[in-house]
Amino acid sequence: MKAFKISEAVVRRLPVYLRYLTHLQQMKVKTVSSQQMGETLDVNPAQIRKDLAAFGDFGKKGIGYDVDYLINKIRQILKLDREIPVVLVGAGNLGHAISNYNAYMHDNMRIVAIFDVDRRKHGKKIVGLPIQPMDALKQTIQEKEIRLAIITVPASAAQTVAEQLIDAGIKGILNFAPINIHTEKDVRIDNADVTSSLQSLAYYIHE
Repeated sequence: MKAFKISEAVVRRLPVYLRYLTHLQQMKVKTVSSQQMGETLDVNPAQIRKDLAAFGDFGKKGIGYDVDYLINKIRQILKLDREIPVVLVGAGNLGHAISNYNAYMHDNMRIVAIFDVDRRKHGKKIVGLPIQPMDALKQTIQEKEIRLAIITVPASAAQTVAEQLIDAGIKGILNFAPINIHTEKDVRIDNADVTSSLQSLAYYIHE
């Protein structure tokens, strides 16, 4: 497989392809064409072919892509073919929901530790994982070699929590707090702003 830096646009499209292909696999579909993928995903088929061809010759003319094979290749590209431990900070309602959802995902990306500042929650379990105090955060992250984190804390605490995570060695953060997190270090932060997304949708439903 070719080794080079993937553009951010391609990185964001590959999981979309993977999700669709996984659905096909569950439906026992063996092959799929770029045309079929494009129509379903609303992506130009030529773009799909270009994205995939950058990593190798995965398709066969007149037949399309072998679903199982392509799933394995995309997982390798995204480095999802190995165990990826994740830490979650914020054991509120959203933290519970994400932890429960993650527990039933058939994937190698797993929440392995949960933290919260509320002492009343410490020791209680979510999907078998005890909620730990924040003063154990750094040691746990380093012992378990965790590099990804999910933040589901109030906006007022998000920046501080992010800095604690980064100091402990975290390299990627999915932030659900309603505030953008900033850092000068080489850390990838994705801000999942549910409220802003709903507010944007509100505009379109009245068009």
